[in-house]
Amino acid sequence: MKHIFLNLKRFDVPAELGGVNRIASIQAWGGCIVARTQEGLKKYDPGEVEFVQYYPEAHIMNAVSARCGGSPVRIGCQGVYRMDAGSHGFGAFTANRPAAAMDAMGVESVLIGHCEERNDKAGILAEAGVKDSAAVNRILNQEIRLAAARGMSVLYCVGEKSEEQERWREVLGEQLRVGLQDVDLSKVVIAYEPVWSIGPGKTPADKPYITKIAKYIKEVTGGTDVVYGGGLKTDNAEMLASIEEIDGGLIALTRFSGEIGFYPEEYLEIIRKYLGK
Repeated sequence: MKHIFLNLKRFDVPAELGGVNRIASIQAWGGCIVARTQEGLKKYDPGEVEFVQYYPEAHIMNAVSARCGGSPVRIGCQGVYRMDAGSHGFGAFTANRPAAAMDAMGVESVLIGHCEERNDKAGILAEAGVKDSAAVNRILNQEIRLAAARGMSVLYCVGEKSEEQERWREVLGEQLRVGLQDVDLSKVVIAYEPVWSIGPGKTPADKPYITKIAKYIKEVTGGTDVVYGGGLKTDNAEMLASIEEIDGGLIALTRFSGEIGFYPEEYLEIIRKYLGK
């Protein structure tokens, strides 16, 4: 099974407000993306590839409502809280998103442990004087288990920063062992993010490096599917498709110069290049 994930981050912010959204009004944005991608995705066998799109919370119901009959698009959210309704009250967690609320909105999958989420949690812990590197992974583990308990699949992101590269086995090993403790791995796909190589002016991870990491992740997790989370793009789609140990990719921006942003037709073209059809 191949997996194509789409992380739409905050791509809904209009260009005139400093964002990259030029494709639809913010009120229609989520539904517009589903409507402009689902027909093009129908040509792929659902038994061979899954398509999940992770939306900012405000756009989830609009995206869910835009799906047509037989739509191949699965709707995901960009995180859940480490507590949930039921065992911890009825879900009144101001500013946070309990898994129960996401389930009720029609969410089928959740993105957990993205490097941006890890940085946020590490920063909050640092303000409290906590420097235990496993603390973030323990919190993420709580989120994963609650999402899985609600029937959601999980895309769990792991990756090393530039200062962690020399000890990548230690860093990734901790993220995997602590983050996935007591988790049903049949509900999980791992996204590898080489944080050290992501961003303007940085050298992208090459095929031998990605292959090495993917083999290690599969070894530690007993063969769990691994996708490339450093960004599946037009210029690396064919290279990533040639790596046997990589089972798909995570797409974000589709255009990196000119009118930078996410464009549905370019997303479909990246998928075509990666899948070869």
